[in-house]
Amino acid sequence: MSSDDQHAGLADELAARSDDELTELLIERPDLASPTPQGTRVLAQRALSAASLALAGEDLDVLAVAVLEQAIALGSRSTAKTKRPSVTKIVKALSGRADADAIRARIDLLRRRAILWGDKTALCAGEHVESAMPWRSSHLTGPMAGRTGEEIAAMIADLDERPRELLETLARGPALGRSRDAAPDADPSTPVAQLISSGLLARVDNQTVELPPMVGAVIRDEPAWRTDDLTPPPLHEPGVKPRFPAKAVDAAAGGEALELIRHLTSLINVLGATPAAVLRSGALGVRELRRLAKLTGIETGRVAFLIELAGYLRIIDAGFPEPPPPNDSGEQAFAPTSTADTWMHQPRERQWLSLADAWLHMPRRAWQVGDPDRDGNAMATLSAELHDAYAPIQRQLILSTLAHADPAVAVSPDAVLANLHWHRPRQIRRFSRRLVAETLREAREIGLVAHDALTTVGRAYTVEPPADADPADADAAVLAAMRAALPEPVDHFLTQADLTLTVPGPMTPELAEQVELVADLESGGAASVYRITPESVRRALDAGRSSNELLSMFTTHSRTPVPQSLSYLIEDVARKHGQLRVGVASAFIRCEDSTVLAAVLRSPAAEPLALRALAPTVAISPSEVREVIDQLRAAGFAPAGEDSSGAVVDLRERGSRVTVSRARRQSQPRRSAPSAEQLRSVVGRIRSTDRAAAATPVRTTSTSTPVRATGGGESATALIQLALRANRRLRVGYVDAQGSASRHVVTPKVLGAGQLVAVEDGSDTEQRFSLHRLTSVELLDA
Repeated sequence: MSSDDQHAGLADELAARSDDELTELLIERPDLASPTPQGTRVLAQRALSAASLALAGEDLDVLAVAVLEQAIALGSRSTAKTKRPSVTKIVKALSGRADADAIRARIDLLRRRAILWGDKTALCAGEHVESAMPWRSSHLTGPMAGRTGEEIAAMIADLDERPRELLETLARGPALGRSRDAAPDADPSTPVAQLISSGLLARVDNQTVELPPMVGAVIRDEPAWRTDDLTPPPLHEPGVKPRFPAKAVDAAAGGEALELIRHLTSLINVLGATPAAVLRSGALGVRELRRLAKLTGIETGRVAFLIELAGYLRIIDAGFPEPPPPNDSGEQAFAPTSTADTWMHQPRERQWLSLADAWLHMPRRAWQVGDPDRDGNAMATLSAELHDAYAPIQRQLILSTLAHADPAVAVSPDAVLANLHWHRPRQIRRFSRRLVAETLREAREIGLVAHDALTTVGRAYTVEPPADADPADADAAVLAAMRAALPEPVDHFLTQADLTLTVPGPMTPELAEQVELVADLESGGAASVYRITPESVRRALDAGRSSNELLSMFTTHSRTPVPQSLSYLIEDVARKHGQLRVGVASAFIRCEDSTVLAAVLRSPAAEPLALRALAPTVAISPSEVREVIDQLRAAGFAPAGEDSSGAVVDLRERGSRVTVSRARRQSQPRRSAPSAEQLRSVVGRIRSTDRAAAATPVRTTSTSTPVRATGGGESATALIQLALRANRRLRVGYVDAQGSASRHVVTPKVLGAGQLVAVEDGSDTEQRFSLHRLTSVELLDA
């Protein structure tokens, strides 16, 4: 069948479809609609092009590919109708490997997408139909069809070293390879010829071979392909009961989210106190990563994951820290931004939402930190080598696959991988066992997966919102799921005799601020433990709290009696706190007890601070207030800062901050798919062009030429007026404001004000055509 015959055959089939069927074709293959095809013949040419067929086959599953392979094998491109495959022949050829109804459904899908066409007794395909397949050879109907993974593994084990090395090379890299030994008349003793003869390699042409996907899966130790059974692999055993109830799964996800938020908060505080150096490549080095892991007490891989998330959200960025930290080198460093302060003061569900959104849309692979790059060097955190624009799509596909499992039922990574390979055979090289396992691990840390099952929050992310839906509505649904998963915040704690506080859950923001001010976190988790020390009590007193306020806070919020040892500690620290007062002179020191000030002037701190007594109770120093307080504390005193009114001021370190050096990189929005209404308009234009092409113009008796006028001049106007008087139809050529040319068969109604008002055939609505945009006008037969 020639190319012109294929175009004509498909064009006739498309012209016979209803408007709804053509609209459905354009919905499934939107690339065919832009620009608007000039008739069904142009539409057929586009549908048969290799590039369009490749897009149409992007999401074909294994059974659809097997049907397409079988149609090609049975002669769908034959010129003789009797040799073309029928639906019955395809169903019979694949019987025993798939359900007959499922096979017919795939045939209908291929016909609906115009990959195949024709009636059920004789199906046709274009010359570029192989572009719709995920591979170049017929693997599902070839020599490997019907073999199990164990049989293929046994065949590979029997190979000599050289043939096995060839297979391993193709399994790790591209599946296609070139060799002179691929020709049918090549030496049969060569490794390539032996592999082709055994079916472990497929011949594409005389110089090209291809590794069957089922062989590659076995070599890569991935779930084996069941080509003897073309039904989709199950995600779990039918009717299996979940190990944990759905509420327990969601609760575990909420706990993971809280731990992630706590770890990121700790990382922000550490980077604020000691910013991390920036490598010349703009990344964060391994030495700094290990230092941050040691200071935060978090595992190195998790710190890298947190930094990648924070970097994408611009919570952490590279810049010049302000104020400069101790031992500042004067060079750029990674430190928190002002966005970090905004994030830390948000409700827990909002913090969770921002982290989950960042992970889903971040075009980077944090789990590859430390892997060797092309040069053999370890990939650093925030390095350009971790960028992958396809990563967000893969995460969404993995979550969508989990969404097909029963709620709260655990799904193994191998089951997810096998399901992805079956539904997306074109992407078999993109989805590896490690990628799926690492993605699921990150999803657990984010709180979208727990106990190997998709959580309610994760399921909310897989729901496809309507095209006209407000993004805020989708966020509201996710936020509602997050609030339900997070444990209720508590406003109390248990005070122990060993000066520790046990908090049985996440604290309310008000209580958290007070507890974190007066106590240090000792262990986090569902129940956090805080320890009270003299230093932590002094920190609260420095912030302006009095001993009475601290004791009142413990009495109000403690569900256990406040131990006497805690009261003694607070009163003892408060008694010594603030005897010395430091102000600005650059700094001054005042003390009601002259003996204490005299001890200060005799202390080792007096010389570096250049202290000078102005009175028995007052001394001054040229040093900054912060330095004076630090030196006095190092000398064993307990000074407090004060302002000009004598009130105690909060001198806690806030940490360094950097200005965001660049806006957060937004993922490039994909071109939105045309709406059904827009595609129906395209179908209307296609029909209009077909009617215009089929119309027969009036011919003069003397020259047998069409009665025609070009342009929008006087002759065209006269011809339109003639059609108005005789109530005849016209075929007009028209160029719209966007420069798109089209032809229409119309019945003129009104001519005036530089416009032609007419009703187009096949429509009841009036259209307006500017006369200066008309390219031709032809009078048609009645």
